[in-house]
Amino acid sequence: MTKQESITVIPRADHPISRDDISDNALKVLYRLNKNGYEAYLVGGGVRDLLLGQKPKDFDITTNATPEQIRKLFRNCRLVGRRFRLAHIMFGPEIIEVATFRGHHDQEVDDKNLSSQAQNGMLLRDNIFGSIEEDAIRRDFTVNSLYYNIDDFSVRDYVNGLQDLKDGVIRLIGDPETRYREDPVRMIRAVRFACKLNMRIEPKTAEPIHRLAPLLGEIPSARLFEESLKLLQAGYGYATYKMLNQYHLFEQLFPVIASRFTENGDSPMEKIIEQVLKNTDFRLKNDKRVNPAFLFAAMLWYPVTEHAEKLAQEGGLAYYDAFALAMNDVLDEQCRSIAIPKRITTTMRDIWMLQLRLPRRQGRRANKLMEHPKFRAAFDLLELRANVEHRNELQELALWWSDFQQSNAQKQREMISELGSAPTRRRQRPHRSSQSGNRKPNKS
Repeated sequence: MTKQESITVIPRADHPISRDDISDNALKVLYRLNKNGYEAYLVGGGVRDLLLGQKPKDFDITTNATPEQIRKLFRNCRLVGRRFRLAHIMFGPEIIEVATFRGHHDQEVDDKNLSSQAQNGMLLRDNIFGSIEEDAIRRDFTVNSLYYNIDDFSVRDYVNGLQDLKDGVIRLIGDPETRYREDPVRMIRAVRFACKLNMRIEPKTAEPIHRLAPLLGEIPSARLFEESLKLLQAGYGYATYKMLNQYHLFEQLFPVIASRFTENGDSPMEKIIEQVLKNTDFRLKNDKRVNPAFLFAAMLWYPVTEHAEKLAQEGGLAYYDAFALAMNDVLDEQCRSIAIPKRITTTMRDIWMLQLRLPRRQGRRANKLMEHPKFRAAFDLLELRANVEHRNELQELALWWSDFQQSNAQKQREMISELGSAPTRRRQRPHRSSQSGNRKPNKS
């Protein structure tokens, strides 16, 4: 290892990164850039994970070639992003992201198409290009600012990231408050990396988070949806949930839920959130699929039922109609913070509505319910509810459905017969009140 002024260079013999562990497509991009006279480095989480002996999820590249120069070299290149201009090199399902070295952001830059910053300090556009040294200090955390040089296979460190990686420290580069104001998402990224890598957030990096957490409200809700999946569906969701609460970030992402937290943290809602996150972590560790619709449906179930009961009592609505309105209201409120796509909210609605149908099993209803494409997810939510509520009738219902699914046709007929005949269903007509007005359920 050699140290030159503010740079530490680790030769190939002194680090564990092998080209065998790097994507073939990433190597193709690195070699072509290098062959055409450009500097080319693997950078960020890919280098960090390789140094830790982990398998990277993706590989990012940085270079001194401009986006237009990159596009000329690769026919399969697409330029994306306005805030940060990037090149995506497409290899079927694999995308190699290539960024040009970022330069210092100057408040006095004349060309606002290159650089733009809001009054609150948020960086709206940053397309000022520079050197690798400038690029290193423009990155967020020291452990993400490590460069693998394809030219000599060395690792370059400009910000003491190697030592922080060794010490297990998540540290922002530069002044934490300034960097958080530039991009408030860095606050939740600090939590995500700390939980993912089992590291601690350095005190100066942690100090402003609680105070600046409301800045997340200025981030587009669609971007926060993508970030929420990285937080909760990456194999360490439970630990992330606890740390998000510790830094008062969870309430910015899920205000509908956080407003219902109890002092002791032992409500059914809080218990089901912890359980569904633990279950999600377990499934991911065992290479099983997870469904964001189920996760969000479980997390928001109790806010929906609580609101439905309030609408039914105060608005004189039949519970079924109140429940439909409650789904709309809760989803509308939640989507102001995190824009859950309609394809997911549609599934969430199915899972929720099936909770009202699962108790009605007489006649052919049970078999019809099992044919519903979202039945299994609805049953899983029923089991979670039974586990956290400890109500006899709910536990008996979950057990009945568990046995029913495992029984043959004859046994299923016997189980249905034992339930007796189906009760006559009378649809209650909603009463008008000043609070309910003319509200009608909709699927918006």
